Parts: sequence; structure tokens; C-alpha cells
Amino acid sequence: MKPDLSTLRAAVVAFGGGTEPEKSWTVLLAATAPAIDLALPAHREAAHRWLNAWGCRIRYPKAGEPPVFDTALAAWWERWHAALPTARTRLGGLADEQIAELGACFADLVATPAAATRSLGPTAAAKLLFALRPNSLMPWDDLIAQKLHGARDGTADVAHLTLGRTWAVELLAEAGTDEPDLVAQLGRPGRSLAKVLDEYCYLVHTREWSAAAG
Repeated sequence: MKPDLSTLRAAVVAFGGGTEPEKSWTVLLAATAPAIDLALPAHREAAHRWLNAWGCRIRYPKAGEPPVFDTALAAWWERWHAALPTARTRLGGLADEQIAELGACFADLVATPAAATRSLGPTAAAKLLFALRPNSLMPWDDLIAQKLHGARDGTADVAHLTLGRTWAVELLAEAGTDEPDLVAQLGRPGRSLAKVLDEYCYLVHTREWSAAAG
């Protein structure tokens, strides 16, 4: 179901949460100000804690244990940070070439070790990419990925970003305004359209909500 402005407004009301950012998000922003940089150990720790606040359950190493996730995340950042969109890039402004490269970036992050016996996985990887670039990179969960794209791999991530970009461009054209003004009108001032569209996808595909049902 493609969202128009009326449907998206209804989804914002149904999702709830008010106009203030979620607490763990505020904590992450404060810990990584002025910009998140996973080359910094403190920023990697903050990202780890934020992922767990969002339900990812990535184990913290005990004293004397190797910091598997921290080490692997630093290596991933070194390989891929230059491929990420700028912090100011919006979902509707992603170029085809950027999206294609982000699919490979996502796939590598999915395979990044989170512990000795597990990788980070597609849901946590999508959430972390959103945390790194909240203006442009839509997260997902398993049901969103499977219902929209039938998979959770790099190809599906490319499809998800492409779909989100199409929605964003069409919504902005319908609204006749820019993104900050649109999300403020929707009741999410200071958020991104990528986040609002993720909330919409969560309601529709994870919670099986529809605007008609309310």
C-alpha cells in the first residue's frame, strides 16, 4: 500500500509517541555530538547501547573477553564510511548509484560479527544504518522486509531504499513543500521522512494496520 498524505497523517496518529524524540535516540545524539563517528570507541559503545535499547540484544563482553562487536564495527566503518550519504542527504535525494553501493554496504554490515557465535543480522544492520544517516536510510524489521521484498539481503535493501525514495518524492510533490515543513505538518517536527515512513511500514506490515480500519 503506497502512502498518500492522508494515509500518512492517519499513520502518524495511530503510531503515537508525540512530538518529542524517543529517549534512547536523544541519549545517542548527546553521546555522539556533533556527529556520529564509529572510528571513535565512545561512539561505537553508544551505538551498541542504542541498538540494544531498540531490542537487538547484542551481548556486552565481560571483563577479559575480546570486544568482538566493537572491533568488527570499527573495521566495517573503515571500509564503508565513505560510501554513506552525507548527513544532510534526504531519502528523496538519494541517487541510484548511492543506493546500489548501499546494498553492498548493508550486506557487509549484516555479516559483521556481533559476538563469537553470531553476526549482526539484517534487522540490527538496518537500524544501525538509520542511526548513522537518519535523514536518508530507512530501517526495517523482519516482517517489513519479507512482506515488501521477500528477503532481507543487500538486494532487498536496495529495493527498500528505492521504494522509500519513490514514496518520499511523491509525498513531497503532493504536499508542495520541503521535507522539514512536511514532517512538522504531519506532527513529527524535527524527524525525517525516512523515520515517518518506517513508522508507516511498521504499522502496515508488522501490525497489519490500515487507515480504513483506524
